[in-house]
Amino acid sequence: MIRPKAFGYNNQTAASNLFQNQVTETGVALKAQLEFDNMVEKLRNARVAVHIFEDLQADLPDSVFSNNWIAHLPDKRLTLFPMCTENRRAEVRPDIVDWLVQTGKCHEVIDLRGALENKQYLEGTGSIVFDYRTKVAYACESPRTNIALFELYCRRIGYKPVSFASVDLDGKPIYHTNVMMTLGDKFALVCLDSVADPVECKMLEIKLSESGRTVIPISWQQMNHFAGNCIEVLDRTNAPLLLMSKKAFSVLTADQKKQLEMYVAIHAFEIPVIETIGGGSVRCMITGIFT
Repeated sequence: MIRPKAFGYNNQTAASNLFQNQVTETGVALKAQLEFDNMVEKLRNARVAVHIFEDLQADLPDSVFSNNWIAHLPDKRLTLFPMCTENRRAEVRPDIVDWLVQTGKCHEVIDLRGALENKQYLEGTGSIVFDYRTKVAYACESPRTNIALFELYCRRIGYKPVSFASVDLDGKPIYHTNVMMTLGDKFALVCLDSVADPVECKMLEIKLSESGRTVIPISWQQMNHFAGNCIEVLDRTNAPLLLMSKKAFSVLTADQKKQLEMYVAIHAFEIPVIETIGGGSVRCMITGIFT
């Protein structure tokens, strides 16, 4: 996780991220830091191993969303991704890459940033939701997710690509796949309503079911409250936890919570400033590391 120095509204990303909101609130950066620090403290109290890196620049409003420029695979390959906007490309941290290599967590770095020359973008585990167990990768097309590059990357890492279109109630593309879908080890939280094409929708539902997961549909309203932007992690005892925001947790039904709690312990975090202004939630703040 990266502790933000200058969190704020990102004008460069606003055109494609309809979850962002520009507000007149003062002290936004400090409030975001407090939310971040409280979240880290609760994660550590829940026995989750957390590695914190301080932001090195004072002009990166979205640096807290580190999962977009870097991803770590179970086979210890690391990928650097081509970001859609200039100020987000500046988030890439060679020191973090060096740390992963030096600690033995990475034996190969795949750098996709050459695709920027062709204006092709792919934003990490925002654009891609990985099923590491069955080696399937899911992506919804958007200005930030180029499907041709996604498929090329999947061939390189040995994953089967599954792509589709996902839209909001106004018919505009959902900017990141991890907003409308979360994969846990034994469940899938997914906004099937956002997949307008009935063939693609059924294909996605079948593919998720075939993976052996319980498919838990969420509504557009729940997706808009970041109920799809969660992440399953293991604590230090290898117990599975589902991390989400309190905003997301508050819109889940009792039945959905009961279904999830069959598989994971749910931990919810209060991050209203980061969610409202940044347009991302808990999943976006966490870059998973496999041990």
